[in-house]
Amino acid sequence: MSEAQVNPVDQQQGEAQGCEHMDVPAEQHERLMAFAGEWNAQIKMWMGPGTDPMESTGTMVCTPVLGGRFLEQKYGSEGEMPFEGRGFWGFNSTSEEYEGFWIDSWSTFMQRENGHHDENTNSWEMVGSFVEPGGKKKMKKRTVVEVISESEHTLKMFFSTEDGSDEWLCMEIHYNRA
Repeated sequence: MSEAQVNPVDQQQGEAQGCEHMDVPAEQHERLMAFAGEWNAQIKMWMGPGTDPMESTGTMVCTPVLGGRFLEQKYGSEGEMPFEGRGFWGFNSTSEEYEGFWIDSWSTFMQRENGHHDENTNSWEMVGSFVEPGGKKKMKKRTVVEVISESEHTLKMFFSTEDGSDEWLCMEIHYNRA
């Protein structure tokens, strides 16, 4: 074998060594556990820039799953327009990013986001994209979760055009521990 060739056995052993810590929850996973429990939610949602917000209330239950590697989110609200949602939030130790996944009863698409935590503000900024249902245009989504105290946090969701211009506040949720 020449120096340029890699022994396949050595390559497999190197890849296996890189995976050996992949299953161990890190401090970033522990940080998410502060959201575990039941939360009362007050929601404002804007259907477009300059519109009046629709307001509702609901409950979010966040449960650690798979040994604290992920946080499962279950949301529900009653009323004129009942809503149900499910999500998962976790930290990918390989990419060193937080990842989120959300599905709900008002859509047929899966929402995915990636982002980072800012220790100075104790907040997360997550970004993703989706196809806008009405015009079939690709849109950007930016979500900011800010911890106010152990019993209170907020989520603000912003939408913008694909190039990031014209960002507007779509949703604001104020959570208080139940």
